[in-house]
Amino acid sequence: MTIDELRREALQLDPSIRADLARELLESLDDLPEPVVERLWLEEAERRRADVQAGKVIPIRMDEVFAKARAARV
Repeated sequence: MTIDELRREALQLDPSIRADLARELLESLDDLPEPVVERLWLEEAERRRADVQAGKVIPIRMDEVFAKARAARV
């Protein structure tokens, strides 16, 4: 089974089951050694930068994000 097949199947699950699965998957990362965690974060940062440079996503300025978050709390 490929990761895309697994993802498609997982997205078909009931939302509460998906939430439980997501929680378990995230918790499984807590035991990773620090060098592995650092490498994974660097890979993610590089992926996000590539998405911005390719125009796949549009970055939002930090002050706008915080302003929206403050407005949502009211």
